[in-house]
Amino acid sequence: MNWDQILGRWTEFKGKLIERFGDLTDDEIEQARGDREQLEGIIQKKYGDSKEDVREIVDRLMKDM
Repeated sequence: MNWDQILGRWTEFKGKLIERFGDLTDDEIEQARGDREQLEGIIQKKYGDSKEDVREIVDRLMKDM
């Protein structure tokens, strides 16, 4: 699934993000809506993971959709 498809199923994807990253707030997720780079940056900053690790996790979440 590509990012455009994820945007069409944003509510479902948001649920997967919250399952995986329980400390993310609705506001943080909605702030990044539509911007994968911004979403990954928020996750990276909050969890201290590397950019590559966060990208891999988001890719896996997208594949699970």
